[in-house]
Amino acid sequence: MSGQVWFVGAGPGAADLITVRGTRLLAEAGAVLYAGSLVSKAALEWTRADCEIANSAGMTLDEIAYWLIERAARHATVVRLQTGDPSLYGALAEMARPLDAAGIRVGIVPGVSSAMASAAAAGETLTLPEVTQTLIFTRIAGRTPMPEGESLAALAAHGCSLCIYLSIDRIASVVAELRSAGWSDSAPIVVVEKASWPGEERILRGTLTDIAAQCREAGIDRQAMILASPALGARERDTTAVSRLYDAGFAHGFRGSTD
Repeated sequence: MSGQVWFVGAGPGAADLITVRGTRLLAEAGAVLYAGSLVSKAALEWTRADCEIANSAGMTLDEIAYWLIERAARHATVVRLQTGDPSLYGALAEMARPLDAAGIRVGIVPGVSSAMASAAAAGETLTLPEVTQTLIFTRIAGRTPMPEGESLAALAAHGCSLCIYLSIDRIASVVAELRSAGWSDSAPIVVVEKASWPGEERILRGTLTDIAAQCREAGIDRQAMILASPALGARERDTTAVSRLYDAGFAHGFRGSTD
């Protein structure tokens, strides 16, 4: 009987931002294939000494599938370690398909996305009462085109919070799309490079007017999250509405109203 292949989210970079379940599976795994171009090697500290570890950075999809299928024939637990969360921009379906065809059991362990890690690093909230209650994860078109109706300009027209992945090398185009959606030049933008990576994380704060120039000057052109939201900077403002959840006059199942 073949073993099981687990797609594990390594989180954004810091070794201790992987889930407890993820660390347990890494400790059990006889073989681990990690996305070396994106996953910090620090995440591999959870593996056992005799674990077979390989870097998929130079592999094709067919080579990745072959490696996982072959190791599943020899080990009870095999881990495909992916950056962030496997369900976001991780080619999960196309990697799992050949495993399904081979009759190999597949499991998925979620991970902390770089969007959440970036907001945490910058000390920002992405939702704010009566300002925005919606969060969109997206990217701009590159080698992978965007589906109809999902251009950044179309999504940005909602005026809600945007976490823009895989687009930092085209930051000028991001700015242009936001402007075409009606965002003002003073709209706040935060860019976080390598969120949570020890000693490598960098945070830039700016507006549509200057964020592209800041990125160029800092040499930030890969592995960075772009946060665009009317909620950015809320900690410095005291004019926004507050959550009703903690209002003394708002009753819920655990607390009565004072009114």
